[in-house]
Amino acid sequence: MKRVYPVEDYCMGCGLCEVACATEHSKSKDIVKAYKEEAVTPRNFVERKEYLSYSINCRHCEEPSCIEACITGAVDFDEDGRVLIDQARCVACWSCIMACPFGVIKRDTVNNVSTKCDQCVERETPACVQACPNRALIYEER
Repeated sequence: MKRVYPVEDYCMGCGLCEVACATEHSKSKDIVKAYKEEAVTPRNFVERKEYLSYSINCRHCEEPSCIEACITGAVDFDEDGRVLIDQARCVACWSCIMACPFGVIKRDTVNNVSTKCDQCVERETPACVQACPNRALIYEER
């Protein structure tokens, strides 16, 4: 399965990956409306420490603890092996958030559900990868 991998040596911490993610997952697909009106939570985040930075998103684990922790079965694999959250089934218990060892599942405070990277299932290449000006994110199978 293809996954998004960070390349720390190339990341400059600009946050364009976060902006692209929020815009892609907004209703309007408009960068300004996504932030100002829709308050979309990006599903990835840039970790910054001194001169080092890199984008973090869901690793779509082979044996995900978030699936085991979900009390409603809202977190599960799709047919391609991605770990996705069915937000219609999410009851906001936050068990998946607590179970994730990487801290990549977040609370969507607007819709009161858990949210995480879905690798932009409707796109050929995730928006964060496409938006990165330094190619600090790669989408490949390893």
